[in-house]
Amino acid sequence: MAEEKYDLWLSSFPDWGNNVRCRLAQTFGGARNAYLASFKEWEEVLSSKQAEGLRNFTGQWRLDEEYEKMKEQGIRLITRAMQEYPRRLRDIPDAPYALFVKGGLPGEAMPAVAVVGARECSPYGAYVAEKLGEALGRRKVEVISGMARGIDSISQQAALDAGGRSCAVLGCGVDVCYPARNRELYERLVQKGSVVSEYPMKTPARPQNFPPRNRIVSGLADAVVVVEAREKSGTLITVDMALEQGKEVYVVPGRITDRLSDGCNRLIRQGAGVLLEPEEFLEEFLEVFWGIQGRRKSCDAPIEDGKEKNSKSAKSKRNKQSVRHCGAEQSTGEKEALKKLTPEQAAVYGALEICPQTVDRLRSRLPDRYRETPITTQLMLLCMEGLVEQVSPGCFCLKKR
Repeated sequence: MAEEKYDLWLSSFPDWGNNVRCRLAQTFGGARNAYLASFKEWEEVLSSKQAEGLRNFTGQWRLDEEYEKMKEQGIRLITRAMQEYPRRLRDIPDAPYALFVKGGLPGEAMPAVAVVGARECSPYGAYVAEKLGEALGRRKVEVISGMARGIDSISQQAALDAGGRSCAVLGCGVDVCYPARNRELYERLVQKGSVVSEYPMKTPARPQNFPPRNRIVSGLADAVVVVEAREKSGTLITVDMALEQGKEVYVVPGRITDRLSDGCNRLIRQGAGVLLEPEEFLEEFLEVFWGIQGRRKSCDAPIEDGKEKNSKSAKSKRNKQSVRHCGAEQSTGEKEALKKLTPEQAAVYGALEICPQTVDRLRSRLPDRYRETPITTQLMLLCMEGLVEQVSPGCFCLKKR
């Protein structure tokens, strides 16, 4: 418990990436030793600006008081060093240093499926999400989603109604119910599932928080199902994360005249699995899942299965020959945006071209020191700056001028 107080301190410092937190903890042999280290010792691990920010933050931090607040709200903090840390998350790119949790985490030995889709879904999408969530709950497959209005919350509510479990991954602190209209669902999830976030308590729901949290949604699941998504949809970020993590992606098809189905239909064209009937999908999914579980128990060697091959096949269909964009002058706004980029973002931007490239292709073009960069997260941030555009799931290019 004493160490957990210091883990809370390290996890609550704002605007730090997971790699920085891990580096600090590993260098000093734990969060407690990092907390007790001198400013001079911090400067040996961090930049001067980072060390100064940490000193100012620590001077205002009330170690025991903040820890008691967390416990009073029934929140647990689970770091990578703990056995409780989800196995599914350990090996994903940019794995969270720690998770704030209310309720019980998804069971390691039980199957889990992420259900994602449009917030402003159609009656058709709502119907499919409800039937899918109900089927998953009835078969004891945990539903992972983001508790957003629309497809997310409908599928999670249906899973709970069917006697199953569900986990909500938030883009805010776990003590913040967002959206507020889902308060009843939030309370049910705490009692019959879990609410999870990598963001510290009291963190509000900011737009920039949601793209990174999507890697946890897909990371906690064994497969991802997309019910409805427009061609340029935040849902497709989760698909990109899932493909990068080697997860299977299934899609519910829609009418070609329905803009809410444009993203789904394009994913099918690019090689995603097609979900036509929940029970049929479950039979296929569970057969693969239990087969993998049985092999894990009987063999310590890494498992080669169809998941990685299928996901690589889906990504390979999106590979295109790339040509660097040149000869166009940058606008004043672009020049200012480029000046604000972090070294990691600048490296990713420098690897991009005017023709679309896959995440794997971009990673191979990065300098060695940036190969471990959470590239999809950086791409999403570059898209938000208007410097990059996503032309299809898993494919990015420079913004056309």
